[in-house]
Amino acid sequence: MTQPLPAILILAAGSSSRMRGADKLMQEVAGGPLIATLAARAAATGAPVFVALPGLAHPRAQALATTPVTLVPVPDAAEGMAASLRAGLLALPDETPAVLVTPGDMPELTQADFATLLAAHAAAPGETARGASGERPGHPVLFPRALFPDLLRLTGDQGGRAVLKAHPPRLIPLPGAHALTDLDTPEAWADWRAAGGA
Repeated sequence: MTQPLPAILILAAGSSSRMRGADKLMQEVAGGPLIATLAARAAATGAPVFVALPGLAHPRAQALATTPVTLVPVPDAAEGMAASLRAGLLALPDETPAVLVTPGDMPELTQADFATLLAAHAAAPGETARGASGERPGHPVLFPRALFPDLLRLTGDQGGRAVLKAHPPRLIPLPGAHALTDLDTPEAWADWRAAGGA
């Protein structure tokens, strides 16, 4: 019997406040809004994809209307990243063996990058694993199911940092700066585009 794949959880419920009125997750990347492009790349791995959103009427949800993902509303998104993690984890099927978590503002992550982390889980199902650029840790981050209770206890905007400190991940090198490139400001987006990002 084939083991179920880990779920991929994209955290996309933040306010994008540093964009000064624009929405970083709706910036165009590879011909569509970033959130739709990233979700499609994740879904192309064959793993189930869940996207944590501020609400189901949000423009980000509308951008995902034709993408095969499960939308997860986060009514308490203002609390920070922990609220999105909790909502996403609680939406996963009981048989989910692990979760691969990524912020939604990572435009360089590819289908192959997600597949690389999924393969790391297949090779060592009990380990945490984390995408890296050289020795610099980044995203996505894979948590085995045994750590779900620890993640569900998190609060505030720290993400999974405390859990990773207690359970150091194996670093999985990804090409270039794929694991590190997150774009939070108009200036960061302009610089990335000027350097050839699309």
